[in-house]
Order: sequence, then C-alpha cells, then structure tokens
Amino acid sequence: MTDTRRRVKVYTLNEDRQWDDRGTGHVSSGYVERLKGMSLLVRAESDGSLLLESKINPNTAYQKQQDTLIVWSEAENYDLALSFQEKAGCDEIWEKICQVQGKDPSVDITQDLVDESEEERFDDMSSPGLELPSCELSRLEEIAELVASSLPSPLRREKLALALENEGYIKKLLEIFHVCEDLENTEGLHHLYEIIKGIFLLNRTALFEVMFSEECIMDVIGCLEYDPSLSQSRKHREFLTKTAKFKEVIPISDPELKQKIHQTYRVQYIQDMVLPTPSVFEENMLSTLHSFIFFNKVEIVGMLQEDEKFLTDLFAQLTDEATDEEKRQELVNFLKEFCAFSQTLQPQNRDAFFKTLSNMGILPALEVILGMDDTQVRSAATDIFSYLVEYNPSMVREFVMQEAQQNDDDILLINLIIEHMICDTDPELGGAVQLMGLLRTLVDPENMLATANKTEKTEFLGFFYKHCMHVLTAPLLANTTEEKPSKDDFQTAQLLALILELLTFCVEHHTYHIKNYIINKDILRRVLVLMASKHAFLALCALRFKRKIIGLKDEFYNRYIMKSFLFEPVVKAFLSNGSRYNLMNSAIIEMFEFIRVEDIKSLTAHVIENYWKALEDVDYVQTFKGLKLRFEQQRERQDNPKLDSMRSILRNHRYRRDARTLEDEEEMWFNSDDDDMEDGEAVVPPSDKTKNEDDIMDPISKFMERKKLKESEEKEVLLKTNLSGRQSPSFKLSFSSGTKTNITSQSSASNLSGSPGSPGSPGSPGSVSKSTSQMAAITTKGGLVGLVDYPDDDEEDDEDEDKEETLPLSKKAKLESS
Repeated sequence: MTDTRRRVKVYTLNEDRQWDDRGTGHVSSGYVERLKGMSLLVRAESDGSLLLESKINPNTAYQKQQDTLIVWSEAENYDLALSFQEKAGCDEIWEKICQVQGKDPSVDITQDLVDESEEERFDDMSSPGLELPSCELSRLEEIAELVASSLPSPLRREKLALALENEGYIKKLLEIFHVCEDLENTEGLHHLYEIIKGIFLLNRTALFEVMFSEECIMDVIGCLEYDPSLSQSRKHREFLTKTAKFKEVIPISDPELKQKIHQTYRVQYIQDMVLPTPSVFEENMLSTLHSFIFFNKVEIVGMLQEDEKFLTDLFAQLTDEATDEEKRQELVNFLKEFCAFSQTLQPQNRDAFFKTLSNMGILPALEVILGMDDTQVRSAATDIFSYLVEYNPSMVREFVMQEAQQNDDDILLINLIIEHMICDTDPELGGAVQLMGLLRTLVDPENMLATANKTEKTEFLGFFYKHCMHVLTAPLLANTTEEKPSKDDFQTAQLLALILELLTFCVEHHTYHIKNYIINKDILRRVLVLMASKHAFLALCALRFKRKIIGLKDEFYNRYIMKSFLFEPVVKAFLSNGSRYNLMNSAIIEMFEFIRVEDIKSLTAHVIENYWKALEDVDYVQTFKGLKLRFEQQRERQDNPKLDSMRSILRNHRYRRDARTLEDEEEMWFNSDDDDMEDGEAVVPPSDKTKNEDDIMDPISKFMERKKLKESEEKEVLLKTNLSGRQSPSFKLSFSSGTKTNITSQSSASNLSGSPGSPGSPGSPGSVSKSTSQMAAITTKGGLVGLVDYPDDDEEDDEDEDKEETLPLSKKAKLESS
C-alpha cells in the first residue's frame, strides 16, 4: 500500500503570482550524484516520472507553513511549494532539510528573508517587534500597503500579527470604520476592506478571536462589504440582522452555547459569502479559519450532546401527535443539521454522538416521522436516516429485527422506507434512488457482522425475505400479470428498473434466500414480461437480471428456467429486434455465448430442442451454430457411452510434443513394420485389451456411418475435411500445428498388417485379422496411437489437417496408394 505520508502536490509560482499545480506524487530525499548533494525528489504517482529534483542548498531559505506546506525560492523569480497530504510527512522532510542546513527542526524558517529594500522599509526587521503606523484615517493607505507587503513573507506576517495583537489595533481600525461610514468616505472604506482581508490572510487564531467576538464581528463584516472591485457595496449586515432569523425549536438555556451557535453561523457566512473566492495559495493561508469553524461545531455538538434535558424534549416533541406540522418540520430540520454537524467529528466522538442519539430513541422517532404525510418532513427524515445507515448499518438492522417481534409488517421501518421509494412523486425519482442505495447498504452481506453466537447475515436476511421482500416486489408483480407490462410510462419504468437493480444485487450476494424466493414466487417469469417494455433500459434490466442468474451456473435455477420455458421471452425480444445492431442484440447474444462457452449442458439442450428453428438462420455470429454443435456432441456421447468412456481414457494419455519430435515420430511410424505397431499399442491401457474387441468396434463403425451422414447434411456447421486436408471456409478456426491421419483405406489396412492381403474396411469383416481390424480404426496423433476422433475433437482436427497437408510426398503416397 502506498505511504500517504509522503504524498505531495508540487506548486510553482507563475508570473501573475498565482500558484500552478504541477502534479501529485511522492517525495523522498537522497544523495544525487549529478547535483553533488542531498536533494528532494518527487515522482508522479501516475507514471513514476520525475516531477521535481531539487538540491537542498545550505543557504536557501525554506519555510514551513500551516504544518503541511514547505515553500522556498530557487531563483529570483522561481518559487516552489510542496503541499503534503499529512503533517507527519511534512515533518519528516522538514527534519531532512534542517539536518542538511544544520538547523533546529522546531523553527518555521531556516534562513532570515531580509533584503536591502525590506531593511530600508522596515528599518530593522531583525528587531523583536514591528512598529505600526498610528491608527488614523489619514494613514489608512499606508497601513493597507504595509499589510499587503507583509503577506508574501512568513517572517513579516509573524511580526505584523504580533503587532496587531499587542496594540489592540483591530478595535482601533473598526472605530475608524464607523467614522468612514458616517462621512461616506469611500476611499477610506476601500482601504479598510484591503486591511481586514489581509488580516484574515495572516491566519492567526488570536486575531480571529478578536475579530469574531460579539462586539467586533458585525463591524468586520461591514468592512468586507466595501470591495473596491464592486460598483456598489453589499448588504451583508442587513441580511444577517433582518433576513436571517435564529429559531430556537427547543429553548437553549446555556448562554455560552447560544453565543457559540450565533458566532459559528456568522463566521461560516463570512467564509462562504463574504470573503472572495481564494486562490490556491490564499486557501492554504485560510486554514486557521476552517479550523476555527470546525472546532466551533465540535463544541456545539458536544454541549448539546451533554444536555440531556434538551435532547429529551426534542425527541418527545418529535413523536408527540399534538405537535403541529410547522413545529415538527423545524424540529426535524434541526435534527438534520445536528447530524450534519456530527460529520466533522473525529471517529471516536462520532461514535459517542450516534450512541447518544440511539439511546434517546432516534430510530423510533424516525419511524413516526416517516409515517406522516408532510413531504418536506419525510425528506429531512430520510437524510437523517441516511446518516445513521452510513454510520452503522448493523445498529439499524438490529432495531428493525427487534421491532418485527412487536409490530405488523406494514409499519416496520424498512417497509416504510420501501414504500417511500415506491411512492416517490419526483419525475426523476431522486428520492427513490437515494432510498434504494440505503436499502442496498442494509442488505449487503459485506458489512454484516459475524460473532461466535450468531451470524447477522443469516438472521437479517431471514427477516428481510420474510417481512420485507414482498413489499419491495409488489409493484413488479402488479405490473406483470399479463404478457406485457400493464403500465409502461417512464416513471413506472424507472421505478421497476430500480427494483430490478436491487434484486440483481440480491441474486449476486445472497444465496439460498433469493433462490428460494425467485423459484417459489416465479419471479423470473414475471421479470421477463418487462422484456416487452417500450423502454429499452427496462428491458435490458430484465435481461441483466436473467443473465446474472444464468451466470451462477446453478442447476436449481437452470431446471426452473427450463421447466417454465423462460427463454421464450428472450428469443421473442431477439427476433423482434431484427437485424438492428444495438445493445439489446449484443446482450442477448452474449448470454447465449456464455452458455456455449461455459458448456452449460442442460440449457444448451433446452435452447436447441425448443428454439433452434427460430435461431438457425442467424449466421452473422456463430453462437447459435456453436450451440447446435455442442448439443450434437452431447447427444453422441449419450448415445455411445462406451465411446465416451474410451475417449476419456485416451485423452488422459495425450500430450503435446514439439514440431520436430512430431515429424521424427511420423517418419518412424510410416516406416514401421508389424512389430513396431505392436509396440505402439502399448499406449492403450491393459484393461481395454481384455474387452471384447467386437463390442468396441461395433459402436465405432456405427458412429462413423452417422458422422458421414452429418457431414453431408450440416456442411455449414461441421468441419468438412477431404483427403488433401482442406477445410470448409464457412467455419474457419486457427490452432497450433499437429498431425492426425485417419487410416481407413484399403492400403492402410494392408500396410498395417505387413502383407498385401485382401482389402477390408474398418468395422467390416475381411481377410484382415481382428488385431489389424482394430488398428485400422486407430489414429496417429502427435506420435501417440489413439482411437478414432470424436465430434468435440473437431478443433484438434483443424490443426492436424493443416499439418497433413505439409507431409512429404513419400508419406502421402502410402496413404493414397491402392
């Protein structure tokens, strides 16, 4: 796993003083021979290319900012920055830099950044403090320039922040703000805007505490209304005091908590609405502002969580039938925002938060709320429910299983969720999609717990299929009572597609629960009715559901499909689609191709026996002809079990040789005498030699006769091979080379016997002895002696026939001589 501590973004400062992102990678330090020193190296995480190679110079000023940023300059106009994903990685690299420069890692800057112009401007920057101009209306421009010039340098920012803190400068500036507003001094107000904005970019918590205090925050917002880039000032204060109203849905008795809520709202408003959108570099400089808001929210959640009376009153009013709708909506919205705040908590604090809500009865309260008619209230309750499911699905599952012991199925929490999904009035079904995702999380075995005493998967899935599945499938069953969907409008099609998506997920992840349900309720037949929908996406969802079932290669499912003839809707859809080359066409062909490739024998036989007439003319793919070939091969093996067993025995003794060995052994075989052939028979297991040879040859001869008939009837399917080894171009396959020669001619039999006896065909009586008769049906393959080939060896026939065509003339002569 990649070490995220060293993960960094590389930035360079462009001519417009904006930071450009050069890429993301992983930083390391090491000695680089070319640079003759320790260097920083950053390699891109995408392709490993070198994003940065920078020597750590002893005199370069490196600056560490905000715990995760290191900035330095390599040339007069070439500034670099590394932004780390984690503080630990930044600390490690900082220690390396300080080690090379001989500095203490506790410092935030390794060299003093003071040039001559700065010394002239600030008189003595190395002095412990910075003297600010007196806070007067006439010197606002000077103050604004001082703040702006201090921002690029961390050292000057530090000195400026200390001066502002020590002298109570911010309050004096806000007093001048009132004077400027009274005098309508627009120029002074513009300078104050730049000053206050600059103070925000100093990124100091101590300064924020002053600016965000009750007495100062509205004046700070007032200063930020006068942006010089805008023709008119904004009315932020008017919005906060007149438009935005603070509602106490439950009276808050703690004044500190109330003040903290007001402050957090206003600071969030400053960050989101008042301050201009920061650049990349400025965003890093506002990290303390983000932290200020974050910790405020943590405090608010903690204080509310500890106030048991507040939470007790909240849930009591939520579930009280006497509570009016407007009040209940405010309570639900408060609870929703309360849960949203909790997302900022650390994991251990978030655990405590949700445990508190669970103990206070949040799930029974949600059940009551979801049963109400108010759409807005239900929507907010759904958001709250999503927080709970994402946090701890097991907690929700445990609750619904417990309530099932006391309540009817109709009022179970999960069934309420399913009903809201089904009854979503949104034309785009936005709420239904969200609820379907929550249901999917709840029924996902991957997040279910297993203990020594119980298995959550077994218990919950048993509960779900008994109490909830009928509610989920009700729209599907109601809409598929006939050969076509009874309702086929767009919204209904979308809903059924969502239900099918969840059922497909269940087929993939649940075992016997979904299998029993599908077979007992005949679900697949009802789903396939949707293949006749005018909406292609719904028909494809139905097909995908069946494809997922077939993909399991489960014979229980296969028998159910065959018994109910459930390929019929698919074949109908395929034929009605005609010659159109679209997703439906490809998906159906892929399903049949899967059956062929995986050699699912029962389904292959079912399809060919029942639907071959409809599919035999499809010749732009070889899928259906390949299925027919598979079917014929199965039938041959069933008709000739002895043949099938011998094929298995012989195949266990076959193996590949390289081409040179094959040629050598072929030459030896063609030149061999009777003794050699007797030796060759050793590859047939001794058990076969004890069998009655007539019993063996009889089925072989019958099979050969049938094979000749099939070659004449089905030339377009089976490979047609003549003595010269040519094959039919209609079904051309390519394999590796091999050699296979059927010795069925008269001269072959004579050569095998070693004497020019009278001719005899394989399997018929003649002057050739029984052993010779048996050998006449024996085939050479790759230097090994084997019995006749079988229908499913046709692929191997191709490669062997190609090889035969390359045989030397002397070898062919032995085959063709009479």
